[in-house]
Amino acid sequence: MTRPIRKEDMVRRLLEEGPAPSVPPELYADTVRRGDRMLRRRTAARRLLWLLLVAAATAFLVWASVARPWVQPPSDTTPPLTGW
Repeated sequence: MTRPIRKEDMVRRLLEEGPAPSVPPELYADTVRRGDRMLRRRTAARRLLWLLLVAAATAFLVWASVARPWVQPPSDTTPPLTGW
């Protein structure tokens, strides 16, 4: 047997066994509360990461505009004076 056929057989057996066991009614409320909390945390983490990305990009742009790393720095010494 291939793997998908075994999975189908397992599902059929589970469905034929009868009704699923009952779950406590407070389980739904707990699950919804946990899911909401996870969603809020995930949203907060995503917003924090976007804020950090924007802050890093802004800091880089400010540094690049002030330091101008693409410009060659001025020479500290003067070239030798020849031909006088």
